[in-house]
Amino acid sequence: MAPIDPHSFTDSTHPLTTHVSLTLYFQFPTSTIHATALLALQTPHNGPLSLDTRALTIHKILDPATLTPLSFTLSPSEHPFKGRLLTVYLNNNSSVLILYSTSPSSSALQWLSPPQTSKKIHPFVYTQCHPIHARSVFPCQDTPAARVCYSAKLNLPRELSAVMSARHCDRHDPLGTDLDGVLTNEESGFDLKSLWCEEGRIVEEFVMEQPIPPYLFAFAVGELGFREVGPRTRVYSEAVDGVLDAAAREFAGTEEMIRQAESLFGEYEWERFDLLVLPPSFPYGGMENPRMVFLTPTVIKGDASGAQMVAHELAHSWTGNLITNKNNEHFWLNEGFTTYAERRIIEVVQGEDIAALTIGNGWRGLNEEVERFKDNMEYTKLKNNQEGVHPDEMYSRVPYEKGFQFLWRIEHQIGRPAFDEFLKKYIATFKFKSIDTGIFLDFLKANVHGIEKDIDLQLWTEGTGIPPDAHEPVSNLYIKITSLANDFKLGRIPREDEVASWKGQEWELYLKNLPRAVEPSQVLALDARYRLSESKDYDVKVGFLQLAISSRCRDYYGEVEKTLKEVGRMRYLRPLYSDLVQGPGNEEDKILAERVFAEARECYHPIAQGVIEAIFAKHV
Repeated sequence: MAPIDPHSFTDSTHPLTTHVSLTLYFQFPTSTIHATALLALQTPHNGPLSLDTRALTIHKILDPATLTPLSFTLSPSEHPFKGRLLTVYLNNNSSVLILYSTSPSSSALQWLSPPQTSKKIHPFVYTQCHPIHARSVFPCQDTPAARVCYSAKLNLPRELSAVMSARHCDRHDPLGTDLDGVLTNEESGFDLKSLWCEEGRIVEEFVMEQPIPPYLFAFAVGELGFREVGPRTRVYSEAVDGVLDAAAREFAGTEEMIRQAESLFGEYEWERFDLLVLPPSFPYGGMENPRMVFLTPTVIKGDASGAQMVAHELAHSWTGNLITNKNNEHFWLNEGFTTYAERRIIEVVQGEDIAALTIGNGWRGLNEEVERFKDNMEYTKLKNNQEGVHPDEMYSRVPYEKGFQFLWRIEHQIGRPAFDEFLKKYIATFKFKSIDTGIFLDFLKANVHGIEKDIDLQLWTEGTGIPPDAHEPVSNLYIKITSLANDFKLGRIPREDEVASWKGQEWELYLKNLPRAVEPSQVLALDARYRLSESKDYDVKVGFLQLAISSRCRDYYGEVEKTLKEVGRMRYLRPLYSDLVQGPGNEEDKILAERVFAEARECYHPIAQGVIEAIFAKHV
C-alpha cells in the first residue's frame, strides 16, 4: 500500500471517489441503517480498491452496470482506530455498488431513545463524522484528501423529518424506483426493497453538489422544528418552542455576520447557512457541516454571546470546508485559520475589546495545553506526526490557538491590509482543494517575499511549545481582568462595580487567570458574592467548578456531578473528569468520577465515551 493518510487505508495508487449516492433506511428499534452506497471513481480501475469501514456489515458488492457481484475481502481483525480494510477487486470499473448495514456501535451515530429526547415521544439520531467516523456510516476513502459530492435518499418514519449537510430536494412517499439497480432479497442478502415501501414511511432527498471531505457528511433525524432568523438562515432543533425561541434570539445576528465575513474573505459559496441545535449529548461546541452547522445547546447563553461559536463555524465555510487539511497531521490549517477568521468577524461585529478577550482566553488555553502535553511535546507542534495515534486522542486547543498565533504573527509582520490581500488570494487559489503545511508555506513565501527572513517558519510549524515571538493580546479590559485575578491571589474579591458589565467571557478569563488551587474558604466567598456555580454559561460554571475541585472544596461536588450528567460536550467533560482523577491522594474523587461516568455513560456520544475512558486508563 501507498498510504496518503495515517488514519486511513486509502491507497495513493488507486483513483479517488468523486461522488457517492446513498439510500439509507433508518430502523430505529435496532439502531441500524440498512443502506446502499454507489461510489463513482475518478477513472476506471483494474485491480484492488481500498476502502475504510468500521462496524459495517457488507452484504454484497456489485458492478452497477451489470449488477454482477464483485469480489471483495474484509480484513479479519479491526485496527484500533482505522477499523477494517474493505478491498474490492475491480475489472476496469469506474463505479461500485455496496449493499451494507451499520451497527448500533457505530462511532459516528448516536441513537437517542424517546426518553432521551426533550419531548420523550419520538427517537432521534445524528452523526458526528469528524475526524475519521464517516467510515462507520458508509464505506469510503475516509480521508480529507478525497473530496466527494453526494446525493442521499433517507427513508424514515413519517412522523419524523431529516436535515443534512446538503440541499433538500424533496419529501415524498417511498417509491420502488428509489432503489433502481438494487437486487431483491434472495440476491442481495437482505430485503431492503420490501422494507423501503412499508406503510408509515417517508423519503427525504438531498444533494450536495460541491466536493466536501467525508468528515463533513452529516444528517440528523427526529421530530424537528425551525425558526427563520435571516434570508439564508433557519435555526432547527427538536420541536420544542422554548429551545427554538431561545436559539432564534441567540443567533438573530447571523446574517450580519455572514455579510461581514464575505467582506473579509470573499463570497459565501454554500448558498445557505442553517443551524441545528442538537440534544445535550452532542460532544462538540459546534461542527461546521456545510449548509447545516451542528451546535451544542450549551451555546444558548441568553445574551447573544453564543453567537461567537456560530462565528467560528461560519468562518469554517472558507477555512476548513472550502480549503481543507489533506490529513489530520495538518489540522492547524483548518482550525488555526478558522480561529483567526472567527476573531476578525467578532472584532467587526462585537468590537475590539471582545475580540481581545477571546484572544486572551485562547492564550491562557494554549499555555494550559502546552503544560498538559509536557510529557509528549509532539502534540504541541502545528505539523505533527500522528502515525499510530487516534486523532481524537491528539485533539486539543493547540492547532486552534498556536495556529492563530502564527497567522497573527504574520499579520503583525506585514500589516493587516497586506495580510487581508494575502488571505483572499489564498482562499481563491485553493478553494475546494485539500492541502498540507508545505503547500501553504510555499504559497506564503511566493506571495510574501522575504517572510522566511523575518519569521522562523520552521520553528512555528515544526517546533514544540510556544515560539518566543508569540504574544498575549493587549487591551485595557484584558489588563483590568488579569489584574483583578492577581488581586484574588492576595485575598481580594472584585467589587460589584468592577464587574457590573461582565459577561461570560470576562468571567472565563478571570477564572483562567486564578491560581490552580486556593483555600476552600476563598472559593466559597467568591461564589457567595457572584453565584458562579449557578451560571447558565457553562464556560463560567465549569471554570469555577474546576477551581472548586482543585481546591478540594467539596461543597460543590454535587454541582460537579449534576453538570457531568446534563452535558455531553467534551470541552466540559474532559477537564472535569481529568481534574477529579489526576494526582495522588484523591481516591474519593476518583471513586466519584467512576460512579458518575457509569451512571451517565449511555447519555454520552460514543466519541466522548472513548475520550473519558482514555482519561481513566491513564489516571485511574
